[in-house]
Amino acid sequence: MSEPKKILFVCVENAGRSQMAEGFFRKFAVPEFLPQSAGTKPTNEINPLAVQVMKEVGIDITGQKPKVLSDEMIKKSAKVVNMGCMDKESCPALFVNNVIDWDIPDPKGKPIEQVRKIRDEIEIKVRELVASL
Repeated sequence: MSEPKKILFVCVENAGRSQMAEGFFRKFAVPEFLPQSAGTKPTNEINPLAVQVMKEVGIDITGQKPKVLSDEMIKKSAKVVNMGCMDKESCPALFVNNVIDWDIPDPKGKPIEQVRKIRDEIEIKVRELVASL
């Protein structure tokens, strides 16, 4: 049996968007694909509102941890998805060729209603990605 193809979701802090995308992909993807997420400047923990809004749709991301984006992760990924950047200096898209850029707003510091809208946008994009694989 071959090793699963990795789909890498990247953002700056790896605390919200990319973690939600990883959670959705894990739920909707076929077994031959494995999601992972990382950031150029990861925080120590996932955004608590991201965890809360994902639980509202039946997905628990509390076991996921922010990770530093590495060259090896990029090289071993079948696809790399950039969630969107506010900070162009640490934007993952600057370091990756053939990146899919979703341009999704950062949920950091936003009220829960906006975080829910961001979650829903991520779910739509992940479902579209899964359907295209």
